[in-house]
Amino acid sequence: MKIEIRKAGIGQVRDIQALVNASAGQGLMLPRALSDLYEYIRDFFVAVDSDTGAVIGACALHVCWESLGEVRSLVVDPAYQRHGVGRDLVRHCIREARELGLSQLFALTYVPGFFRKLGFEDYPKEKLPHKVWSDCIKCHKFPDCDENAVAMNL
Repeated sequence: MKIEIRKAGIGQVRDIQALVNASAGQGLMLPRALSDLYEYIRDFFVAVDSDTGAVIGACALHVCWESLGEVRSLVVDPAYQRHGVGRDLVRHCIREARELGLSQLFALTYVPGFFRKLGFEDYPKEKLPHKVWSDCIKCHKFPDCDENAVAMNL
């Protein structure tokens, strides 16, 4: 199995949404509207199965403020999990965050243990800047967020 990680393109938005919303349907992450994915497509990396060309994973790096970025919408097709695809997607986000000059990354997640293995640490949500919560207002769980915050200094 050969997997390639690369920046996402417009033609992959519906594939990303299908992966995200299937995972959201299982309660593993929050759903994403198609309009949001088109708006933020430049934030996304995709994992593509080189043999089939199928999008089998995605992850976004969203710049929140001058020194702060968020790793969001990490998803991997269940058939490809436990092969390092999620790890590689997050590492691409970390690399890009460093290239951009960000000094801290965070993620809101239902799977904090995964992020801890990559060097993130638990972080109190209350300490995140208010700017971070602007997207949360659109969430159906707002203001009762049940995700865990993790952060990493770069």
